[in-house]
Amino acid sequence: MNWDDLRFLVTLGREGTLVAAARCLQVDQTTVARRLRALEDNLGTPLFERGESRWQPTPTGLRVLERAGHIEESVAGLMRLAEAGASLVGGVVRLTAVGAILGEWLVPRLPGLYARHPDLSVELIASNDNLNVARREADIAIRLARPARGDFLIRKLADVGFAIYGAARGDLPVPPGDWVGYNADLAHTPEMRHLQAMLGTGRIRLRTNSLQGLARAVGDGVGCGILPCFLADPDPALVRLSGPVPILSRELWMLIHPDARPQARVAATADWLVERFDEEARRFSGGPCPG
Repeated sequence: MNWDDLRFLVTLGREGTLVAAARCLQVDQTTVARRLRALEDNLGTPLFERGESRWQPTPTGLRVLERAGHIEESVAGLMRLAEAGASLVGGVVRLTAVGAILGEWLVPRLPGLYARHPDLSVELIASNDNLNVARREADIAIRLARPARGDFLIRKLADVGFAIYGAARGDLPVPPGDWVGYNADLAHTPEMRHLQAMLGTGRIRLRTNSLQGLARAVGDGVGCGILPCFLADPDPALVRLSGPVPILSRELWMLIHPDARPQARVAATADWLVERFDEEARRFSGGPCPG
């Protein structure tokens, strides 16, 4: 058996289509299909059935995927252990967080990290999904919820305040009861539950999973919205309507796999992040509105 074929199997199982798996593996679809056939021939049993839109694992395929997933995580762990022996702060650190934290807050501060560690490079992955740190999809994850399970080193970075915002321009009157909010897949978030509780006869004019999109819509007069204060307070197109005290708060957490923390590049980046969040704790908590 070619053990590398298992990597193609696991990726197809995770992504569900040849197109997505090929993109993730940076090969063409024919290569993914060929490697899967080779593994099936070697094991003497089909591992996937092609459905209307996705490749579905067979019962045997599900069991093989489970074992192969453990192998993938073990290989990733071996690589982390090897990298941990290097003391030089250099190489690539993969960091994932929601797009608003990356684009609006982190990117403008990265020159400070590069000045401290000139040989370091950062790969940013804007995502609401819980990328699997154990599989090296990310070295550091920043999440607006403490994980309920998983083998992580976790540290609270900040309290994130939320408030109600409207358009700062007076010539953009918003009909009472018009709001913007997240898509249905984020209806479980505290801010959306708060909005639903106060919506009454109002209506949600726009839904999106992009915080930047929500902020832009509020600033353009589409509707009012519940936004994180660190994003909305500095925006001249927005005005806080709910007063100086945030209407709710969420905790921001940093997740790192235990094997990754000893790596010099990961440790240095994590320490730098903690310093930056400590310095700007007030901005994230959403204290009294700036004068």
